Amino acid sequence: MKRATLYSSVRSRSTRPPQLSPALRAPAPAPATPETSAEPPPQPKRQSRWRRLGGRYATPLLFVIGAVFALGLVAGYQALKPPPRVYTQEDIDAAVLHTLETKTLPSPMAKAYDAIRESVVRVRAMGPDDEKGGEEVERGVGSGVVIVDKGVILTNLHVVSNAKRVSVVFAGGLESDAAVIGVQPENDLAVLQAKTLPDDLPAATLRSTRDLLPGDQVIAVGFPFGIGPSVTSGVVSGLKREYRSPEGKRLLTNLIQFDAAANPGSSGGPLVTADGEVVGIVTAILNPTEQHVFIGIGFAVPIENAAAAVGLSPF
Repeated sequence: MKRATLYSSVRSRSTRPPQLSPALRAPAPAPATPETSAEPPPQPKRQSRWRRLGGRYATPLLFVIGAVFALGLVAGYQALKPPPRVYTQEDIDAAVLHTLETKTLPSPMAKAYDAIRESVVRVRAMGPDDEKGGEEVERGVGSGVVIVDKGVILTNLHVVSNAKRVSVVFAGGLESDAAVIGVQPENDLAVLQAKTLPDDLPAATLRSTRDLLPGDQVIAVGFPFGIGPSVTSGVVSGLKREYRSPEGKRLLTNLIQFDAAANPGSSGGPLVTADGEVVGIVTAILNPTEQHVFIGIGFAVPIENAAAAVGLSPF
């Protein structure tokens, strides 16, 4: 009887790895040689043309793109902004009417006074009082107007003719001695120069009487009876009038007649248009009585004569 082959359960003590068939073995790598290295040498990276251009012009391109974007925003805003409103004549009329209904506007005469008030001065004729032992007192009062900002003042000759000393009081209250530097007796005019001046002294604006007409509105500004400055209003009543003083000593011609109230003390003050411009110097009132108060007729010397007295160029 044939015996079965028996296999031992104990591993072989040999450590020799199992041998593979030559057909199953992996080929050994070939040794590296100078001609054939294990890895190919690194090749330089080649940038594209567009990338090179982008790197060179990156900053200018960003600036141009930003500018185009900003222009786009502005254009978009202008396109979305509502068109400006076109005001019609009805809108303007309604606005003017609303202002007139809700605002109190100054009268033309008030605006005229505001334009002249800082140029009007009080003129004081000072002299000794015999009854008080020769003490200096105010012997007379009149008005004047600054026509040159260096302190040149026009007034009437009869206001200062008998004064031992002349002083002027400006709108702000400053009082200064003044010298008589010129006279024009035929027009009852005197020119004064103040010795002390306030800061920023304004001179009045003078206007020719060439286009002055009867009926034009005027104001007289001065110190009637020493009270003032006072303002009265009226119109031009006539032109080229004559006036003879009550004593008959002088005849004034080419005068402006007006009906704005004037009284003693108003002499030398300005006659002013509604535009605030001086057209004359108040010089006299007509009164057939001896009361020396206003009855509705006053006279002013045209400013052309007054300007000639100062040596200013004619209009």
